Amino acid sequence: MSGSAHISDLTFEFVNGSAWAMVRSHFDVKSFGVNAYVAAEPGTEVIGEHDELGADAGKHEEVYFVSSGHTTFTVNGDEIDAPMGTFVFVRDPAAKRKAVAHEAGTTVLIVGGKPGEAFTPSVWERQAPALMFFSKGDYEQAAEQYEQLLADAPENAVFLYNLACAQSHLGRKREALDHLREAIEKRPELCAGAVKDPDFDGVRDDPEFSAITGQVGSAGTGS
Repeated sequence: MSGSAHISDLTFEFVNGSAWAMVRSHFDVKSFGVNAYVAAEPGTEVIGEHDELGADAGKHEEVYFVSSGHTTFTVNGDEIDAPMGTFVFVRDPAAKRKAVAHEAGTTVLIVGGKPGEAFTPSVWERQAPALMFFSKGDYEQAAEQYEQLLADAPENAVFLYNLACAQSHLGRKREALDHLREAIEKRPELCAGAVKDPDFDGVRDDPEFSAITGQVGSAGTGS
């Protein structure tokens, strides 16, 4: 099956002023990873700093293509000026990389995969539909998506954490606190983010939230 789509039909607001175009999931591409990011304004990290070694990463080698605008890539500390039409290839999954846009609307296409292996979407990308519902404030659908993801990967701490976020918004305090506790038990580093995460404003005043996140005294406020 073939098809076409304009990037504006695929994007949704993601983080730090950038938008994510879910190219691979839209077309159900099965042989390689492909997505795009669009910067809302100059100074935006159109590609946030990351490597491909994390628990939620795909261990991919990646090609980045600046299809519009202008950006500066930084790969393991080396800066690469990348105006429109520039390709940047990062072979090493351990390499830290990011890209900062110089113009509003700067768009970077990413294609990646793990050499020698059949492509499987990273754990992070499998969240795409749920993250889209989050961006629209549809927490009911987001919660359903994470429940489905957990049916296949019940040990995934990120899925548990984000399900807890959705349940907090929905007023499901008991479920939110239970899933947050389980997420932090599996991945303790999530605790620091939970303390400040506004998604947990719905349960922040509950003494159990302070107990789960290891806070003493006041539960504090979101930021």
